[in-house]
Amino acid sequence: MKKFIVLMGLLLIVATSAYADNLFRWKDKEGKVHYGDRPAEDAVDTETKKFGAPADGGDDDLSYGTRKAKQNFPVTLYVSANCGNPCEQARLFLNKRGIPYSEKVIKTDEDLASFKKLSGGESVPSLTIGKSLLSGFEAGQWNGELDIVGYPKTAPYGKRPSPAPVAKPTTPDSDVK
Repeated sequence: MKKFIVLMGLLLIVATSAYADNLFRWKDKEGKVHYGDRPAEDAVDTETKKFGAPADGGDDDLSYGTRKAKQNFPVTLYVSANCGNPCEQARLFLNKRGIPYSEKVIKTDEDLASFKKLSGGESVPSLTIGKSLLSGFEAGQWNGELDIVGYPKTAPYGKRPSPAPVAKPTTPDSDVK
């Protein structure tokens, strides 16, 4: 009999938790704030809150150290459409290490001028880590800089950030090296 009561209690908990998808925040006529699974009929300012939504832009699968490093020292990889093997090696390096990064493809003359102003040259791949710029792919140098700012040495538990989209070659007459 006790097993039956315990089982029914567990089933009741599971069944009621299925309905707890939303949390509502509302104010009553006096301005007092309330929270619950459904707002009162006289609710004035109703707001729906969702459980499980990432609070920081989808980085919930990253470790705390990686999120802090990303916040303080964001990583951007600069490539060109016809960079070839060096840019592919740079992407593989960052993904293997589990570094969340954004990728900027230099396509137009305006992109190139902006990149020259930033880097003082035309060499790709280049990497910015916070305000530091590393021109050309050199794994030892990139490892050292990423270590200093607190990024992990390998992707924890085999998790890797989604790879950045691969640039498609457009025209071979680009001036970018």
